Amino acid sequence: MMADFLLERELPLLLRKSFFACCVFLVVISSPSQATETPSSSDVSYRLHLFHTHTGQRLDIVYRHGNSYDPEALAQLNRYLRDHRTGDVREYDPRVFDLLHDLTVALGRPNSEINVVCGYRTPWSNQYLRTHGHGVAKHSLHMQAMAIDIRVPGVRTSELRDTALSLHRGGVGYYAGSDFVHVDVGRVRRW
Repeated sequence: MMADFLLERELPLLLRKSFFACCVFLVVISSPSQATETPSSSDVSYRLHLFHTHTGQRLDIVYRHGNSYDPEALAQLNRYLRDHRTGDVREYDPRVFDLLHDLTVALGRPNSEINVVCGYRTPWSNQYLRTHGHGVAKHSLHMQAMAIDIRVPGVRTSELRDTALSLHRGGVGYYAGSDFVHVDVGRVRRW
């Protein structure tokens, strides 16, 4: 009988205290701290600084804001990365641009200029390079605008290769003799 009395009297008080403690906990963890606030992902701009080694053209462009790609900037990048032999343009997979951006960030050089050795290749250009002994794949992802050959001035190509490999974002080819690295957004592989 005494136990029933205590249960009737103490249980509601215990429940109210537990409920209050849970509410305080939720308010504390859901309130943003001024010290830990970061810019929202929509405030982040993605910029590339490019120099094309065959055309001599430079491009400094913001191609993405947060999760939204800028269609005009993408069109400009597609023209810039055209097949320099034929002038043909193909729509690039924007993941290539994200890969380039993330690669410079991973190198600790987010504002570095990237030297473009080769962007898009038409099937004609790809075959031309194959028949002239350049070690080009028959089904190169350059023809699908999913690959780019690059170097970053001031960064050894071996370091560029290792950093690209660490991202696990696609294929990485190392051409030490020609001083460039191939990166693509195909399956993860290396050569």
